[in-house]
Parts: sequence; C-alpha cells; structure tokens
Amino acid sequence: MQLRKHRLDSVRAGFTLMEVMVVMAIIVILAGIGGVMYMRYLEDARRDRARIDVQMLTGAVQNYSVKYGDYPTSLASLLQPPDGARPYIEQTILIDPWGREYHYQYPGQRNAASGKPDIWSDGPTVADAGGVIGNW
Repeated sequence: MQLRKHRLDSVRAGFTLMEVMVVMAIIVILAGIGGVMYMRYLEDARRDRARIDVQMLTGAVQNYSVKYGDYPTSLASLLQPPDGARPYIEQTILIDPWGREYHYQYPGQRNAASGKPDIWSDGPTVADAGGVIGNW
C-alpha cells in the first residue's frame, strides 16, 4: 500500500500542460482588457489636457489684449511681448498633446459675436472634424 501511494504522489508532483495553458489564456485575456481600458483613459487625458491648454491660451491672449490694447497676431507673440516683458506662456504650451501646434485666428469666425480670437486643436486626427477642441 505504501508503494502505491508513493507512486501516485510522484506522478502528480506538477501541473499538466493543459492547466498551464488555461492559466496563460486567462492572463492574456486580462492583459488585453487592461490594455484597452488604459488606452481609452490615456486618450481621455489627452483631450482634457487640450481643453485646459486652450483655456490657458485664451486667458493669456485676453491678458495680452488688456495690456497692449489689441489681440496678438499669433500665439508666438505671447512668447515675446512687444515691450520685452516676461512671456505670457511657455513654448511647450503651444504644442497640443498629439504633437501639433494649436491654431489661432483673429478675428475669430466662431467667436465673431464677442470679437475674440479662435484658438483650437485638431484633436487626435486632423481629418476628424468632430474631434476639434476649441474655445467656443
């Protein structure tokens, strides 16, 4: 009886290939779901950052207008004010989260009623008109 029990224990000492494959499949499925969720949150964070940047640029343009009596001709004017004063923004704010420059138009078409300039980002893709993030 002792010999038989010893043989069963030695045969059942590890995992079978099937058990290892099932565990690996579960891990792959969970990693795939987690990756998709992470990418969605990453894209949402980029959109939120673009909205905040557009609002910051709008505020800087309005401050420029108050000090100099007119809106700047471009966003680059915020980096070097005419009187050599401290810049209103840093260079890095002029680039959106997708690596493209923010657009600026004065007088703005979308803010024509208020006389303010339009500032916007094309969003993740230039071709996607619905992805535009602007100050209107």
